Parts: sequence; structure tokens; C-alpha cells
Amino acid sequence: METAHYSKVVVLSPEDNRHLLNLCGKCDEHIRLIEDRLEVDIKQRGYTFSVSGHPHAVNKACETLTDLYQEAQVIPALESHQVHLYLQSLPKIESYTDQKPVLSRIDIRVKHGMVTARGDNQVRYINNMLHNDISFGLGPAGTGKTYLAVACAVNALENERVSRIILTRPIVEAGEKLGFLPGDLAQKVHPYLHPLYDALHEMLGVETVTQLVEKNIIELAPLAYMRGRSLNDAFIILDEGQNTTIEQMKMFLTRIGFNSKAVITGDVSQIDLPNRRDSGLIHALEVLKDLKGISFSHFESKDVVRHPLVQIIVDAYENYNKKTSK
Repeated sequence: METAHYSKVVVLSPEDNRHLLNLCGKCDEHIRLIEDRLEVDIKQRGYTFSVSGHPHAVNKACETLTDLYQEAQVIPALESHQVHLYLQSLPKIESYTDQKPVLSRIDIRVKHGMVTARGDNQVRYINNMLHNDISFGLGPAGTGKTYLAVACAVNALENERVSRIILTRPIVEAGEKLGFLPGDLAQKVHPYLHPLYDALHEMLGVETVTQLVEKNIIELAPLAYMRGRSLNDAFIILDEGQNTTIEQMKMFLTRIGFNSKAVITGDVSQIDLPNRRDSGLIHALEVLKDLKGISFSHFESKDVVRHPLVQIIVDAYENYNKKTSK
């Protein structure tokens, strides 16, 4: 993007050395993140920051510095991943040339705080889950597909819109098979559902999750155990949907009963089935694409909310696959 010759000065207040250091981060790493994301140049002298670049990017960078300085006064140690998450909520840099610097976010209240959807694709995903009975979340790892689905499920349970949460996934692994793992069904499935468990523990607490699992209010099971059931009054999450077969996906989608929502998450670039063409997720995208009441949310590498290097890695693999498939 061609950078326009425009500069602006922002002075942060109230003055506090601790808060200023918190904002800038170690070796000014937070300032470098802002520069890289917004494609601006930032010069600092004490509490005065001079920002130059494209006019809309400069204005957004000044707003970012002001907002994060306020955060630095509340958060004891502002971490780079928190700055990264804030920057992820901003529009793509190309949109500054279109004069559409719109900040998109939705907050979902759960027992242990608030989960925030940041950026257009995450916000669209949440809206799709709220307004459709069946939603698909598609895209690379680290884009929040599973985490946001769990947040919506927890919120629905806490607000008594559903009476239970059902978590499932196809058990497709290289190496150990499910039957060789020790313990009862829950203990066998637990390693495969770690991302869902981690999200539940963060939002509800370990003790509450344990109690809800014991009462069968939160249920976890391999996808094969869904056959023959009718799932009413439930929020159902099918994770790793790319590893379902066509028959499994059809079976799962036809289990959904009254007052239920289903969310299917998956990444079609990480199919572990022997034949990629057997993926129920890829098949469903084609079969269901025009049906009402079913939504599809697509994520890209820019939506990754993990370490910034993850986004670069995802892009590198996509570029490599494009080159080798030609």
C-alpha cells in the first residue's frame, strides 16, 4: 500500500511512567506491533507520539495508542498477545483507502467474564450462530472457531435457552485407537476434546464443568455415539468436522431436534481421512450452501488470534500448496 505523507501528534495523559512502559512493552515491542499492523511510522518522546503514514491509518494508530494507554492503567502487565488481539479487531489495512475504518466487536457474557468477538469474520460468525439453527465455522487453526462456539453454548445454557451442551467430534487419529486408551468413555474421549474442555474450564471453572458433566448437562461423546439419537433443547458442537465422512455428517445433521442449535467447525486443509474427497465437511459445503437456516462463516489467516507468527505460517502453507497443486 502506498503511504500518504501525513502525520499527527498524540499526547497521552495522565502522565505515569509505569503506565507508559506498560503501553510500550519490552523494547517497545507493542509500538512495533502497532506500526506493522497499521503500516505507520511512530516516533516517541516521553508521552508525545508522532505518527506518520496514510491519513486513516494514522488516525486509527492514534486512537489505538490512546485506547491501549487506558488499558495499560488497568491491566498490571499488558502482554503482546493482548495488543495483538486488539489490533485484530481493526479493519484490514486496505479498507483505510476506502475510508471505512469500522471497529467490529461483540461481547458474549459467560460466568467468568466476557468473551469478545473481534473483527468482521468473528462478529459475522457470532451473528450467524445467534440467528441460525445450524452454523458452520470454517478456516485455519487459531481463528477462534471452537472457542467462540463454546462461548455461545455456555451463554445459551446460562440464560436457559437450552438445557444442555453436547460436544462431539470424529475420532480419527494416526496411531493409538480409542479402544486402547484406559478408563471409561469420558476418560477415553477427553484427550480428543481438549480444546473444548479448555474453553469450558476458562469460561465456567473446572469445578463447575466437572459437576455439569457428572449431571450430564454437559455431554461429550465420539460422533459415532450420536447415531439413532434425537437431540432436543441442546447446543451441539461438532469439532474437527473435516474428519467426518459424508455418511457421518449426514447422520449428525439429522440428529438435531426441537429448540436445538448445532455448530460445526473445521479446517479443510487438515483432513486426516485416507481420501480427502470422503470429507463430510467438503461435501456439506456443496450440498447445503443454498439452504435457509444454515450459515457458513469463513475465516482467513488474518483472523488468527494466536501468536502473530501463526498467521505467517498459515499463509506460508497456503502459498506452498497453491504452488505445488499447479
